[in-house]
Amino acid sequence: MARQLQDRIVLGLKVRQLRQAKGWSFEDLHRQSGISVSYLNEIEKGKKYPQEDTLSRLADALSVSQEQIRSTELTHHLAPLGALLQSKFLHELPLNLFGIELQQVVDIISRAPDRVNAFISALLEISRVHSLQNEHFFLAALRAYQELHLNYFEDLEQDAEAFAARYHLPTDGAVEDGPLAHCLRSVYGYQMDDLQTDQFPELAGLRALYQPRHRRLLLHPSLSARQRGFQLAKEIGFNALSLSQRPLSSAQLRVESFEQALNNFKAGYFAVALLIGRAAFADDLKALLAQPSWAPEHLLALLEKYQVSPEVLFQRFNLLTTVFDKPITFFHRIIHRTGEDVFHMDKELHLNRQHQPHASALHEQYCRRWIGIQLLRQVGPDPEAPIAGIQRAVFHDTGEEYLCLSIAKSGAPATDHNVSVTIGIALDADARAAIGFWDDPAIGRQTVHVTCERCPISDCAERAAPPTTYEKREQRHRLVNLIAQLTEA
Repeated sequence: MARQLQDRIVLGLKVRQLRQAKGWSFEDLHRQSGISVSYLNEIEKGKKYPQEDTLSRLADALSVSQEQIRSTELTHHLAPLGALLQSKFLHELPLNLFGIELQQVVDIISRAPDRVNAFISALLEISRVHSLQNEHFFLAALRAYQELHLNYFEDLEQDAEAFAARYHLPTDGAVEDGPLAHCLRSVYGYQMDDLQTDQFPELAGLRALYQPRHRRLLLHPSLSARQRGFQLAKEIGFNALSLSQRPLSSAQLRVESFEQALNNFKAGYFAVALLIGRAAFADDLKALLAQPSWAPEHLLALLEKYQVSPEVLFQRFNLLTTVFDKPITFFHRIIHRTGEDVFHMDKELHLNRQHQPHASALHEQYCRRWIGIQLLRQVGPDPEAPIAGIQRAVFHDTGEEYLCLSIAKSGAPATDHNVSVTIGIALDADARAAIGFWDDPAIGRQTVHVTCERCPISDCAERAAPPTTYEKREQRHRLVNLIAQLTEA
């Protein structure tokens, strides 16, 4: 937050606190100071910072020294609020993306500083208990921004199409990594080399590293052509969109600002739109969903046509919003280390409303009934031989039903894990009208939950852990009901 704005907010809080401590109205303070009621109101809301003579009159009227009223320190019970104002966090909140003016937040703080302070204190305590950092808020805000727009951004679509047209890249099939590398070298002056994982084994998990001083992009030597293509397209995105605040590695280990998180998303979105042309894929999507019966080869054929990874392909299903006015309900990615019976959801996105499943932060045994895990149990060792599957999943607690499409594949040779990506589409009347194979009898229908620890299904043969969280919750409900009965007797 700019220092000038911070000073205005702190002064407004102090003046309001001092005025109310005297039991004065704005009119009372006006009579004592000679300052107009409207100007006093703007001072307290943080909109104005008075000149020296006005500040002196204000201090005299409130019976404090000029040093006290100029100080940026707040009283003890407002100290957490002062710490928040002095940090970068409030400035980094992307309020404008949600149609909120920062001044509106200031007005709320000015009207009820004690309540806001209590709320902030609670947030700070929650963040300490759960080890939350600023980056958790930034990434959560980014997901909310994606949800608000159904993960479809017309400006980025047009930017990708303009770039493809200017540099004669194909828009109806595979965009090979060679032309993308040429664009980086010739248009943006890049150098490219292999990531020296032998010399620096700690970098073995990175796909790409950018050295801005030398405009050099280092790529992991074991990347497949599809993975390499995405990294190159994303690097083009940073440049074509003039995104200067950006992570320098493919593993976003630290998120220093919301703008950095947003720019990383924009470059990734641009890359997907560049690799899979909008018009061609919209036609392919219509043809796929118009099929009267389900066949996994129809989905896998799209991977071959565009030569992309399953994750990139499913991200492009965001075009459902424009093709059928029916967005993806959720997207998630599950990681499975070979030789272990542990499945970790490391990425998820939910659109429209908070659909199940939510599990990326639970660190529990993810429900084994979901199609993504079933495919991971079947996937072979060849990273070039993905398998596809489908499922009608009914969530146990709510009865919501989803049509889930999933692709699983073996990891690259340098990794020890396999990956599945899944999209879910809520099976409402609109989806049934748009999808020709939704009721194909060959598609399995299964009741699912989020994690074993939270699941009340008693006869689940796939259970990997006891329902400890569910049992604790039920025990608490029984106690609450018993107390209510005894107190009403």
